[in-house]
Amino acid sequence: MTPIKTITAAALTVTITGMAFADGHRPAELAALGPPPIPADNPMTPEKIALGEMLFFDPILSGNNNMPCSACHRPEAGWAVQDKISFGYPGTTHWRNSQSVVNSAYYGKLFWAGSSGSLEKQARSAARGGVAGNGEDDMMEARLAFVPEYREAFREVFGDDWPSVRHAYMAIAAYQRTLVQTDTPFDEYMRGDDDALTDAQKRGLDLFTGKANCVTCHNGPLLTNQAYYNLGVPPYDGWEDDPIAQITFRFELFAKGSTEEMYRTTKDDPGLYFRTKQKADKGKFRVPSLRYTAYTFPYMHNGMIETLRDVVVFYNEGGGENEFAENKTGIIQPLGLSDGEIDDLVAFLESLSGDEILPDDPEIPVMQPLPMAQN
Repeated sequence: MTPIKTITAAALTVTITGMAFADGHRPAELAALGPPPIPADNPMTPEKIALGEMLFFDPILSGNNNMPCSACHRPEAGWAVQDKISFGYPGTTHWRNSQSVVNSAYYGKLFWAGSSGSLEKQARSAARGGVAGNGEDDMMEARLAFVPEYREAFREVFGDDWPSVRHAYMAIAAYQRTLVQTDTPFDEYMRGDDDALTDAQKRGLDLFTGKANCVTCHNGPLLTNQAYYNLGVPPYDGWEDDPIAQITFRFELFAKGSTEEMYRTTKDDPGLYFRTKQKADKGKFRVPSLRYTAYTFPYMHNGMIETLRDVVVFYNEGGGENEFAENKTGIIQPLGLSDGEIDDLVAFLESLSGDEILPDDPEIPVMQPLPMAQN
């Protein structure tokens, strides 16, 4: 039995199933989420946000005029894709799990291996990625010019004579900075509402910051230290029997830089290695935020873990094994959690998600012939 803590005026200790927790306890390593940072060179305005929303849902920013941002970040799917691997450009598949754009405004770097340093750069990379939007800037910019509503909006927001695709990415980034959730039960609890979490969630919070040691990597307001680790997540099983996935995997190995031997023999995603070219970084991926995860299943960089409970069980067993086992982080060790403790930890994780963010898709304008030049 865990000893009963001292009762104070500020905190009432409760003992349930042999475990003590305190109402009013606010771990110093965690915090409620505040407003997102706004870059000085891309200030927010209602007009820019409205333009970015249209562009986020408009397939015009893609190679085939059919792959909007929202194709891989659907609101009803947690602003992601509820499948192991994200959708790919027609005729391809993707090779990593689609991450939610909710709260993406807080990340220092975007994508699983931190390849983009801002939402503006992330939007450009996604629109142009070979197995994502597969677009070309000049072609997408020309299409924008054929839409009267966009010509007017870009002129109003950015002062463009003709729509600039660079400004399109800035507008999309501005819209994404509105997709934040700061009113979860966890946030309300951290702001002082002792009733915002259930008893099970409070026990889970104690486990999160104590026995389970989740807080080592999942800390701060965003619940991530944004560092990179190899957890031993098994390889994506689609590479075993899906020929299109196999082609995509080889394409990515080639495109991102591999030695001949590595290209021929690698059977798993090298992750951060592609950014650093350091062997010690093979198999490492950025720690994701735990916010909004109730809606973003399956989990990990390749979607190989199906539910939040499966994630906790994975960590409880000390992680897994993959091709880059020599780089597996030493932090990952068996936790010794009981089934009841696993349930409590999952309950706490669920408190990190509020109501689903489900706006209506905006009305998308259409291309029309350009007006004739006036003599």
